[in-house]
Amino acid sequence: MKKIAVFVDVQNVYYTVKDTFNCHFNYRALWRQLSDYGEICIANAYAIDKNDSQQQAFQNILKTIGFDVKLKPYIQRSDGSAKGDWDVGIAIDVMDAAVSSSHEIDMIVLLSGDGDFDLLLERVSRNGHIDTLVYGVSDLTAASLIAAADEFKPIDTPLLLI
Repeated sequence: MKKIAVFVDVQNVYYTVKDTFNCHFNYRALWRQLSDYGEICIANAYAIDKNDSQQQAFQNILKTIGFDVKLKPYIQRSDGSAKGDWDVGIAIDVMDAAVSSSHEIDMIVLLSGDGDFDLLLERVSRNGHIDTLVYGVSDLTAASLIAAADEFKPIDTPLLLI
């Protein structure tokens, strides 16, 4: 049975699904799909903390499903722009999982359409001999990320809360 590590870029999934399908992503359906591949040993969901009750309820749902929810504060800059980015944190956790002797991961699953992760997946696949799987909205997932993954699964109807 494969040992799986899952990393979810929550903001990326939220906005790409909402923009494309005008609905929400079904994390329970994802968990069921991934369980067919093997044992989920690590499941991290990376989100921005705006201290909002609806968001906290959603984060509790993720925890109930089995995700470890990692939060970073939402930063509103004086110029009106905002910051809330988990790219480096996700990359560090993926690399840690790839070299962990306690979990011996066989597959890294990334939910994001962000092309910044392409080099990460190439490195993990090449150096760790670990399979990589990306879930993303087809039209909004970077071609370089799709090419870097061993397998790409488009987010579509079975993974949507319609």
